[in-house]
Formats: sequence, C-alpha cells, structure tokens
Amino acid sequence: MSAQVQVLPLIMAGGSGTRLWPLSRAGYPKQFLVLSGDDSLFQQATARLMGLGAADITVAAPVVLGNAEHRFLALEQLREIKVEPAAVLLEPASRNTAPALTLGALQAQENDSDPVLVVSPADQTMGDAAAFTAALQQAVRVAAGGAIAILGITPNAPETGYGYIRSEASADGARTVAQFVEKPDLATAQRYLAEGGYSWNSGMFVVKASVWLKALGQFRPDILAATQAAWAARSSDGRFVRPGKAEFEQVPSESVDYAVMEHCPGSAFDIRMVPLDAGWNDLGAWDAVWQVAPKDANGNVAVGDALLEDSTNTYVHSSGRLVATVGLSNVVVVETADAVLVADRSRSQDVKKIVNRLGGASRGEQLVHRKVHRPWGWYDSIDMGPRFQVKRIMVKPGASLSLQMHHHRAEHWIVVSGTAEVTVGERKILLTENQSTYIPLGEVHRLANPGKLDLEIVEVQSGSYLGEDDIVRFEDTYGRTA
Repeated sequence: MSAQVQVLPLIMAGGSGTRLWPLSRAGYPKQFLVLSGDDSLFQQATARLMGLGAADITVAAPVVLGNAEHRFLALEQLREIKVEPAAVLLEPASRNTAPALTLGALQAQENDSDPVLVVSPADQTMGDAAAFTAALQQAVRVAAGGAIAILGITPNAPETGYGYIRSEASADGARTVAQFVEKPDLATAQRYLAEGGYSWNSGMFVVKASVWLKALGQFRPDILAATQAAWAARSSDGRFVRPGKAEFEQVPSESVDYAVMEHCPGSAFDIRMVPLDAGWNDLGAWDAVWQVAPKDANGNVAVGDALLEDSTNTYVHSSGRLVATVGLSNVVVVETADAVLVADRSRSQDVKKIVNRLGGASRGEQLVHRKVHRPWGWYDSIDMGPRFQVKRIMVKPGASLSLQMHHHRAEHWIVVSGTAEVTVGERKILLTENQSTYIPLGEVHRLANPGKLDLEIVEVQSGSYLGEDDIVRFEDTYGRTA
C-alpha cells in the first residue's frame, strides 16, 4: 500500500470580482455569492477540496486566505457547510497570489509538517465533481513525489481571456509542462486549438510546502524574504492570523505564474500538468454566468422575479423588484436595490470600466450593497436625505454591536421584533416590540440581542454627518476597536 499523503487545502478568497457588478462588490465579492447551484462559490470550492480524501490521501482542515473586511463573512459561510478552518490568514494589503501562497506554506510548516498544498481560487465552478476529484487526486499523488502539479483545462473554444500551458505527453498521464504562454489574440488561440497540446491555465496548483518555498527562494528570493519577515511579525486572534502590516506592505506584488511557474520548465524543478475536463468555469463575467446556468427553450436565464417576452439568449437577475424584458437578444440585465446593469452579453467583460468610473467619481455603489452584512447581522439603508438616514437593522441572537459613540449624529431606535438590550451611558434597558429609545449625540451606547430570535429595529439617524466612519469603538466582540 502506498504511503499516506497529507493534504492541506489552501483557498484563495481575496478577489474582487469587478466584472460581476452590481451583484459583486468590494464588500461582498463574487466568491461569496450564490451564482451556480445552492451554495456560494467559496462554499463550493471548499467542499470540493474537502472531498479529496482517498485510501492514500488524508485531508486536513483548510486554510483560507483573504482580507480582513471579509473575515466574518468567510467564517459564517464555512459554518453553514460545517467546516472549521485551521486558520484564516488576513492579508494586510493586496500583493497577488505568490505572497499569499507563501503565507499558506509558512502556516503549513508551523507544526513541523510538510503537507501537499492544494491551492484553489474560491470563485470557480465545476460541472462534473467526480472528474474534478479524480484529476486533483492524481495531481496530489504527483506532487507527493516532489513535483509541482498544475491543473490544465481542456479547451473547447479559442478563448483569448486565459493564459495557456503547452505540455507534452509522459508515461503516467501527468503531462510535462513545456511552456507557459500569455493570453493570446484570436488567431493564436485558434492555432493552439488546432495544434493540440495546449490547455487553459486554471490557477489551481498542487505542491508540497517545502518545494514551493525552495522554488520561490531560487526564482524570487526577495518575495520569500519579505513574506517571511511579515510572517515573523504576525499576530493571532482565534482563527485569524494577521501578518505584520508594515512588513507585508514591503512584499513585491507578483502572481504564482510570474514568480515561479514560468521559470520551472527546463529547470531543476519537475513541473507537471494534469488535464482537467470537468466543466470548469471561472465565472469571470456575466456571459460566463449565463453559459453555466440552466436555460429555457429560448436560451434565456431568469433569476428571481423576472419575466421575459420574445427574448433570446438573455440573462436577467432580479434581487427584489420585478424585471420584465421584451424583444431582447444576447443582453444581460442585473437588478439590485441601488443599481441596475443593462449590457450586451458579448461586452460583459467591460463592466469593470463602469466600476472604475464609479470609483473615480468617489461613489459608493462599487463598494457595498445597500444591505450590508456584519458579523452581528446586517443593516439596510432604506432612506436618506439632508441630515437624516433611516436603516433597518437585524441583530442575531446572542450578538451585539460594539460599545460606541458618534461625534456628529444622534439616533432613535424603534424595536420592530425581538428583544433589545440597550446600553445608553450608565443605563441598561430592555425594549420589546413597538418600544423605542433615543441616543443623544456623543453618548456612549450599545445594542445587543439577549433573546433567541432575530432582533429587528428601525434606526433614524439625524445630524450634520452620517458616514459609517463616524464611529468611535470602545469595546467590541469582533476585534474592531482601534
């Protein structure tokens, strides 16, 4: 019987998904959305990796890499699928995938172990789960022998949006990587497809932690040294691990491909490619979401409250209101509470240009939804105007907001359902349905839910400035104090 292989899933969950605006936003990016099936893309990716176990493969609790803003969202979605992570590594700044993978490798070696890292983005879908598992198990066995394995997608079209891998046959079915090539123009992509031997680069890597660190040390010692310095300065808070901020900001920003993979062919490092033909899609734009979704007889996809009349090959997503289309073809329509997108399906990659314009205009629609999720629940900004704002707020049972105060606004709270425990200055009171209280400007206060049911309130803010940054936190269950 072959030796047991220890696998550590490493899930990259730090992307922004700008091409899937207005559903995907910086505060709630595409990996945490349900775009295919019943679970979010992040949950699907986690479940796929946790299902890699075999007679000779043992799968450990996953390590998640992301940013601090999404940390509670990631933990909540893992809790929903009953997965407890080994750690959630919070990158203090965006430095691309090579430093992220390095953090994961350093975390993996904390217990004097050297597992096989299975590195996967959190925002992909697979149509054939069994084929995915078989291919990844093969890659794990290849990597256990000291090679670097990458999954290459069997192409079905001359795609210009992906990098390609040129590979050559080998005896064990894991092909030898001859070359990595950049995203081609259409004519070059057509030639790749006609010639054969080319695969799309999936962004999924399988490599032992020690092999990755050795390869990075050979090809990019600057990235390794800077990331090690940030790791040495880390702090921990439960499952959350934070590399040193000042040190991590000095790490060069580079992808896994540029830093290491492209240098491996012809070097001392054995780099192999395992073909993957499992209905892979990275859902990079709304056209890709349309491609993988179930369609009606006219090629239409309708999500939510949508009516399509005399329309073909059109994607409509309603988050709340009724959306009706007449006479459309090859169009994307996405409705949310505060924004509506209408685009030619073939131009859906250009949605990122709208996001860039929103950012340049210092608007907020590219950052967060009207309904914002927090570790204690959510709030929905239902109305606002000069010197006032109205929010619906939900607090989970047993949860509480921070002990806080505001310099520029007063607040009036009305309980809609549930029980509220309210701290105002030195007083602590209980409020039930239809009862209310007033929080004067500058008063220290807190809202908590001591009950077993969701607490919902309506909050009316009034004052000269109503921004979310007008919060001074004194105590916080979730580590958000200064």
